[in-house]
Amino acid sequence: MRAFTFDNGDTLPAIGLGTWLSAPGEVGAAVKAAIELGYRHIDCAAIYGNEAEIGAALRECFAAGLVRREELWITSKLWNTAHAQAAVLPALQKTLAELQLEYLDLYLVHWPVAVRPGVQMVRSPADLVSLEELPLHETWRGMEAIADAGLARHIGVSNHSVKKLRSLLSGARRRPEVNQVELHPYLQQPALFDFCETANIHLTGYSPLGAGGRPQRCRQSDDPVLLLEPQVAAIAKRHGATPAQVVLAWATQRGTSVIPKSVKRHRIAENFGAAKLSLSDADMATLGQLDRHHRYVNGDLWLVPGGPYTWENLWDEGPKPG
Repeated sequence: MRAFTFDNGDTLPAIGLGTWLSAPGEVGAAVKAAIELGYRHIDCAAIYGNEAEIGAALRECFAAGLVRREELWITSKLWNTAHAQAAVLPALQKTLAELQLEYLDLYLVHWPVAVRPGVQMVRSPADLVSLEELPLHETWRGMEAIADAGLARHIGVSNHSVKKLRSLLSGARRRPEVNQVELHPYLQQPALFDFCETANIHLTGYSPLGAGGRPQRCRQSDDPVLLLEPQVAAIAKRHGATPAQVVLAWATQRGTSVIPKSVKRHRIAENFGAAKLSLSDADMATLGQLDRHHRYVNGDLWLVPGGPYTWENLWDEGPKPG
């Protein structure tokens, strides 16, 4: 399994198990299956609402001798309602209690979006807090404090643009070591990729298979289906692989980690099998030509009319396509 090494020698396995939208009653079994199959990287988040079940599954795996804690890389994320500096530690402590862990390998700021504490669903501009009122630098000071305390071995961000990373780096004691963003052949983000490589920020790709299980609110009528892309299918056929394995191998050979989600054992095994696939330079070039800059998870949830967040200031990439 390809792995990426950090300054302190810690290694992040290239293929992890994603747990977004993994339902209660299913996610625990998925985590146990993944560990049995060889996964050592599990991606979680407070907002997913399933960390307690994941924690119970991890405890069972430890007790059964399937894996030791120090062999796993566990990531979780700070939700938008806890961006105040003083709120970061309590949020992390809740996650650690639910996961039944003493520390995380990686803790991320989930979105560059602040939501008022107590808000469950954003419905009006009053539910949101602008980044002028609650700057990301304040949130980051809370993140640095939990890293200083050893509660997270590494800290980073998610859904952050080059502009936001530059701003954060300008006032940070500790640089964000990871940026987790949507990445796949239809959304390759070359400028962000190049910047993160230069700044020594590792990129992890979420929804690397095209987010086929995403909720209805994230769907558009004209969304392309990545795993039905003819070029991907042709490469898969030549290698005796599946389209999913091809796009995961593309990501890891490019130098990013990936966190495909599934609760089905055979799919979890199939995704892990991508680690054995080696794409040719020609394959990589073909896949590199598929970029449509198409987001399946486009952040529309935060774009409330009259609110502080717009497509332009959320993604920092110009007007919304279409």
